[in-house]
Amino acid sequence: MICPKCQYEAQNHDSDMPEGICPACGIAYAKWSEDAKENSIERLNKEAKEPLLSRLYYYIFFMPSDRDESAFWGHSILFVWFFIWGWSFILHGIDWNYIGGSFLHYVNLPFHEYGHIFFRPFGTVWIFMGGSFFQILVPLAPLAYFMIWKRDNFAASLMLWWSGQNFIDVSPYIADAPTRYLPLISGIDTSHDWWNALNMTNNMDNAVFYARIYFFLGALVIVLSQLWGAKLLLVELKGRIANPD
Repeated sequence: MICPKCQYEAQNHDSDMPEGICPACGIAYAKWSEDAKENSIERLNKEAKEPLLSRLYYYIFFMPSDRDESAFWGHSILFVWFFIWGWSFILHGIDWNYIGGSFLHYVNLPFHEYGHIFFRPFGTVWIFMGGSFFQILVPLAPLAYFMIWKRDNFAASLMLWWSGQNFIDVSPYIADAPTRYLPLISGIDTSHDWWNALNMTNNMDNAVFYARIYFFLGALVIVLSQLWGAKLLLVELKGRIANPD
């Protein structure tokens, strides 16, 4: 039997202790379980009465208070790294040499290519645009995983950063549609995704405008992810101050 309070596992030499009592801390297993269940029900009832926005705020900015100090410093280093990296993308603007030269472009590329297959059932236009859309959507899957299942909002904020970077990664490809100067994997100019999509929708004249929209959205998402991460670090720091080891 493992104690639900102190996690002590009863040994053979503890046989002189009354059954149902923890030899280490002395609690009654059954009573402790009942108290824990009652506390859990009370907590759920209290949460149910809280306003939706308050619960949402708590959920988005939740940070565990029982982590080692090294976790806070690790998060801080990652935050600074991604902050600088994010602003380097933003400040360079729609610059294919910088965006396409980043190793992250080659990380995004397989997801882009799979997106054409994923969106195939939705029609020809979506086949061409699907690559760009899919690479933007892919980071939202690990974001949901970290946020909902792992309750690691800081990791989720980095996934949001990645989604924003994908918006920026797509922007020079859209701007290139009228000229088709960028090198393509197929090597065939007529396979250019956005050249095809914008021609099919009679929007080729708006290529630069759409590219700027994608770039702006990417910059906005990156900044939002940085604000989220900064707030989480502040919550984590306050937790460490309130509960020092």
